[in-house]
Amino acid sequence: MGNTLPKGHKKLLNAWAFYDWANSVYNLTISSAVFPIFWGALTIIRDDQGDIVSDTVSFLGYDFNNDSLISYVTALAFLIVSFISPFLSGIADYVGNKKNFLKFFCYLGALSCIGLYWFSLDNLFFSLLCYLLALIGFWGSIVFYNSYLPDIAFPEQQDAISAKGYSLGYIGSVILLIINLVMILKYDWFGFENEGLPTRLSFLMVGVWWIGFSQYTYYYLPKGNKKNTLSKDVLFNGFKELKLIWKELKHNIRLKRYLFSFFVYSMAVQTIMLIATYFGIEELDWGTQNATTGLIISILLIQLVAIAGAFLTSKASAKYGNIKTLIVINFIWIIVCIYAYTITTPTQFYIAAAIVGLIMGGIQALSRSTYSKLLPENAVDTASYFSFYDVAEKIGIVIGMFSYGIVAQLTGSVRFSILFFIIFFIVGVFLLFRVPKEQE
Repeated sequence: MGNTLPKGHKKLLNAWAFYDWANSVYNLTISSAVFPIFWGALTIIRDDQGDIVSDTVSFLGYDFNNDSLISYVTALAFLIVSFISPFLSGIADYVGNKKNFLKFFCYLGALSCIGLYWFSLDNLFFSLLCYLLALIGFWGSIVFYNSYLPDIAFPEQQDAISAKGYSLGYIGSVILLIINLVMILKYDWFGFENEGLPTRLSFLMVGVWWIGFSQYTYYYLPKGNKKNTLSKDVLFNGFKELKLIWKELKHNIRLKRYLFSFFVYSMAVQTIMLIATYFGIEELDWGTQNATTGLIISILLIQLVAIAGAFLTSKASAKYGNIKTLIVINFIWIIVCIYAYTITTPTQFYIAAAIVGLIMGGIQALSRSTYSKLLPENAVDTASYFSFYDVAEKIGIVIGMFSYGIVAQLTGSVRFSILFFIIFFIVGVFLLFRVPKEQE
């Protein structure tokens, strides 16, 4: 049944888009919301006044700042992903049965999320391994998920069904996050003694949701078009393509300079998005307000405002040009970093979250479309160009997370890390000014 639907069939397209509904719960619950709060509660010791007494974690015989440790593990996961992505894209392009690869990474990620239910400082190696494998599972599955798009949709259908996937992902992840939030905050309604067990159950629910809803996708998706058997050439094809794009960049000054600027400012953008919740846990005085509620509200606020931000940015870029708009957004990021360094109250954090939402949605959407516009008109291997773009973005995250971890470790404060990222934005602006001013 699953392999009989023709390309472009509505049911097939909807089944593909539905994988976003299945997997986006990882991004919101594990990456952004519940897990960072759980990690903070587990690793921070406070006195009766709420001041931090200790935020040190022992791991493999060394003492780490809690933020530094989780940032190093996150950076390691992205480093592994950035290394295996070219292998995976090569396999996705040249070997049949893509569906098995998609399933493998989906189940790896989902089962690792379920493993987070048993997360504890007493068994930290297993716990952090689950965190690491969940991230690898999520991003690994995305490679194969994205590679299906040209197989199941005609060019004129791709924008709409891709947007539908994002929408489904947003709606699904918000629904589960709200369910989890109610369970955690109103734990007594469900007969729990405290918020510990429902927090752990939320990790388990992410894994079950991810596996359960992905079955609809697997039912209709074709196996993939078998082109070659698995060989050394196929395995290294992704790396060959990246090398080829790197050579071609030498002859395209505009694209090369833009890519360098994107690489630098994206380091800061992506890292700030990954650490925002950790900042809110450690650096704010929540007073009588529930910190968990406040942080999750701010994350939902960022998600909602990001949609408006992407729309407003597209309007601005149409009027003033992509590069000029990106320069302005980078300047706003610099101001936000300076402001974030000074904030201490929930209200100030909400204001920062709203501004970050606006410029986050804008800078991500505009960065990708600007890159697409700057590609050579006669480029036939656009997938290779975007593979190069994705690998550059992930390596940027690795450098950003390591930088954040080192600064947090040396200073003992997340604030100084935020301040440190101003350097990336300043360099990004400088490099954007060096992009030759031809038509965009």
